[in-house]
Amino acid sequence: MSHLILQGPRLDSAIIEKIAAVVQADGVQELGPTAVRLLGADDTQRAEVQALCKTGAMDFAFLEQIDRLKEMRVLAMDMDSTLINIECIDEIADMAGRKEQVATITEAAMRGEIKDFTESLNRRVAFLEGVPVSDLTRVYEERLQPNLGADRLIATAHAHGVKTLLVSGGFTFFTERMKDRFSLSYAHSNTLEVVDGKLTGKVLGAIVDGQAKARFLQELAAELGAGPEQCIAIGDGANDLPMMSKAKYSVAYRAKPVVQEQASFALNHSPLDAVLNWFRLDV
Repeated sequence: MSHLILQGPRLDSAIIEKIAAVVQADGVQELGPTAVRLLGADDTQRAEVQALCKTGAMDFAFLEQIDRLKEMRVLAMDMDSTLINIECIDEIADMAGRKEQVATITEAAMRGEIKDFTESLNRRVAFLEGVPVSDLTRVYEERLQPNLGADRLIATAHAHGVKTLLVSGGFTFFTERMKDRFSLSYAHSNTLEVVDGKLTGKVLGAIVDGQAKARFLQELAAELGAGPEQCIAIGDGANDLPMMSKAKYSVAYRAKPVVQEQASFALNHSPLDAVLNWFRLDV
């Protein structure tokens, strides 16, 4: 028997009652206005729970036990379309009138249709040749917003001693700003080459791809003496899967189908801080 956490912007009590009957729950606990916990839930009914949650625009999570957040060691996150609301490379390209070409490649890469992330990134960055760095500033100031719940998730993780790791196939121009904005512990991403205040269409150094993301998570976990059961990893695209496979709490956030299929948990309706409802927050 498991705990079953149900959450969403608007909880439908009728659907919750149906789910409670399906999983033969022993009881229902309110966790707040947007979340409930069903006790003693039969986790073999996952498919029916998933169908009912889709109808009610709710997210679900079966948990064998409710761990303390302070027992976690690492919260690893992708940036574009996970921590923040945009794909930065697409918006930079938009400034140059090249968004359609770039966004098509981005979408295919995130869906896993392009297997070689390095090749796809180099192809996209080439379209950015000649873009002034001032356009990156405009993207950051005019278009980039943290996704809902990011502030509370990160602040609460820090308050419980969890190290935060931002790993992105995007660019240091943005990850360093997000690192400062949220006081993140670590950030790794790609560096765009700039000459005379303009992008050259090239990336400097080794590309941060899916395997690199996984390596950064593993290295930090090893440094902290943490096992996969003490790691949370959140992503939305295919290149996040290697990293997510290293964490017990692998979370697909508004993710592509291939990611939803392989992640342990999914947030399709709830904000990022919904992750906190899976843990005990006592210190």
